[in-house]
Amino acid sequence: MPNEEHLKILKQGVEQWNKWRLENAKNAIRPNLGGADLSGAKLSGANLSDAKLIDANLSGADLSDAKLIDANLSGADLSGANLIRANLIGANLSKAKLRSANLGGVRLSHANLTSADLTNADLIYTSLVETDFTNATITGCRTYGASAWNVTLVGTVQGNLIITKEDEPVVTVDNIEVAQFIYLLLHNEKVRDAIDTIGKKCVLLIGRFTGGRIAVLERLREELRKRDFMPMVFNFDKPETKDFTETVRLLAGLSRFVIADITNPRSAPLELQATVPEYMIPFVPILERGEKPFAMFRDLWIKHREWVLDPIRYSSVDRLIEVLDAKIVKPAQVRFAELLARKAEDLRIKDI
Repeated sequence: MPNEEHLKILKQGVEQWNKWRLENAKNAIRPNLGGADLSGAKLSGANLSDAKLIDANLSGADLSDAKLIDANLSGADLSGANLIRANLIGANLSKAKLRSANLGGVRLSHANLTSADLTNADLIYTSLVETDFTNATITGCRTYGASAWNVTLVGTVQGNLIITKEDEPVVTVDNIEVAQFIYLLLHNEKVRDAIDTIGKKCVLLIGRFTGGRIAVLERLREELRKRDFMPMVFNFDKPETKDFTETVRLLAGLSRFVIADITNPRSAPLELQATVPEYMIPFVPILERGEKPFAMFRDLWIKHREWVLDPIRYSSVDRLIEVLDAKIVKPAQVRFAELLARKAEDLRIKDI
């Protein structure tokens, strides 16, 4: 049940309400409007931050430009409500009913929308940074201009998300995280060119670059740039995380070829074992003179020697750079072309 005094003040109008909130700011009063019937209420610009609005009926209400930071709207009915440009950072909207609500330009970063129903809601220009959509429904929503970063989508029902403007032909996708990317592909030639460039110019450098070995990394990176490549570096001397291997796989999949420094026996044999069998791209192993490859490298080389080139042992960084074109870049480019042709071959079926 709502606090009758709080509800009475709110019904006197937004101006009176905001004045009361300001006067009581130091008292840390948290308005309790839980269960209140505020359907169709004119609450544009109202300061409802930290307010308890659990199970409140706000269907059809005008909450445009309202402040609802950290407000508790769990189970509230906001169907058809106008929340345009409202601030809902950190708000609890779990199990809220937001069907056909206008959330254009709303800030929903860190908001809890678990099990919320956003069917046909307007999410144009909405900020969705680390928003939790666990078990929520987001179907039929307009998402043009929405910014979705690191959102939680466990069990989320997604579908028919409209990524185009109202005056453009309708294009729909079924994943809010890829909506912006697909739109950019459709309308931004530079993005398409960038994707094409990645496959043609990216070279992944992997290894354990510590102490004096930083020089190897820096020189290789500098020389590859001179040759119009885009070097990407994955240094194994970083704290390992649960997505350590996945990161290497992703970067390898974007690369034209990989230069793997296996000088240090600890130089991520697990990462190479997880990556080499997955991608038919040239891997060029290098190691410093006096060192030996890790024990299981020979097995990788034997099984996948079609794209794992013979290891290059170098005596110094200067010598490595001296033979970079002849021993690393050119053989990798030739092997890349061969693998590309292999992938394009038609399947040959023998009749017996």
